[in-house]
Amino acid sequence: MSDGVKNQLSKTDSKLPNLAGLGRDRLRALFTEFGEKPFHADQVLKWVHQRGITDLDVMTDISKSLREKLKTKTQITLPVVVDEFLSEDGTRKWIVEVASGSRVEMVFIPEAARGTLCISSQAGCSLDCSFCATGKQGFNSDLTVAEIVGQLWWAVKELGGFSGELERPISNVVMMGMGEPLLNFEPVMEAVNLMMEDCAYGLSKRKVTVSTSGVVPAINRMKEFTEASLAISLHAPNDELRSQIMPINKKYNIGMLLESVRGYMASLPDKRVPVIEYTMIAGVNDHRQHARELAELLKTFPCKINIIPFNPFSLSDYSRPSGSSVTNFRQILQREGYTVTVRTTRGDDIGAACGQLVGEVADQTRRSQRHKAKAASNRRVFDRADNLAVTADRL
Repeated sequence: MSDGVKNQLSKTDSKLPNLAGLGRDRLRALFTEFGEKPFHADQVLKWVHQRGITDLDVMTDISKSLREKLKTKTQITLPVVVDEFLSEDGTRKWIVEVASGSRVEMVFIPEAARGTLCISSQAGCSLDCSFCATGKQGFNSDLTVAEIVGQLWWAVKELGGFSGELERPISNVVMMGMGEPLLNFEPVMEAVNLMMEDCAYGLSKRKVTVSTSGVVPAINRMKEFTEASLAISLHAPNDELRSQIMPINKKYNIGMLLESVRGYMASLPDKRVPVIEYTMIAGVNDHRQHARELAELLKTFPCKINIIPFNPFSLSDYSRPSGSSVTNFRQILQREGYTVTVRTTRGDDIGAACGQLVGEVADQTRRSQRHKAKAASNRRVFDRADNLAVTADRL
């Protein structure tokens, strides 16, 4: 990418509406405010999100007078990709610089029948889940709608989707990158809806997924804003253990979380079930008793379960579970009638595996300093929940 294009795309004027981050309704309202016909919204959406055009002069089905007006009253600004890494398994990771100066990461995972893009919603994360590298970086800022959707725009561009080299290279988008999506609620809702907009990317509602650690009030609000799919980062079968590894559970416990998810799923017009994400950590939550407890917890909760073997990173002393532990865990759940998948580790050689995304966060919380000091002391803390599970597993 030339410096000229990079500078054009990265220059931001916060006072001007950013056409790259406005959905159809907001664009139509903007054109009405300008005294123009609302149908111009569809034209702009198609130019930017279906053809990858950010230069107003190229938008030839829009009158020259309107283009000149848009040049003075709006902007088309996207985040900048500053680096790229390619894994041996075909996974690609891009480093994206956002307006705050922080750098976030997005990951593309190619598979035979689909291409999945994992997108970030925040620079860092204000939560501190013990198994996640992003949380150890602290928090800097929320991403704007354009910075969230801009990750999809860049990935489509880099994969040849705008030029027609590949037909729909990205079929699935998951909000599972850096940050807790539902703590950046309005921009994330607008972004996922824009991804599903027919005049933009036209992704299926079943294939755009918001993953949350359990921000219950925000889940309750989702039904008013979107029909995207939902994934829940559960990672433990009981409150005691979940509170140890996911501090948010102390505020919104498992019962509250599952109830709010039921409400959202019931609001959808089609039959869909949420995905329960369960990161297995050796000696922490990977015992057979945990699987049995999880099966009991979810017995009246329709869902799919996705097991994610823990991916190590430098600021954690957790270990990846053995293959036999993962197999035993999965089989227990399957015998109870659950649909269970085990996420294949992809992009581990470039730090792109689930839970490994770190970016470069200008931490406002000083959390990254505390975690580095803790890591240096090489201490590990776990209490009786782990020991009870080990004991039960040997019975």
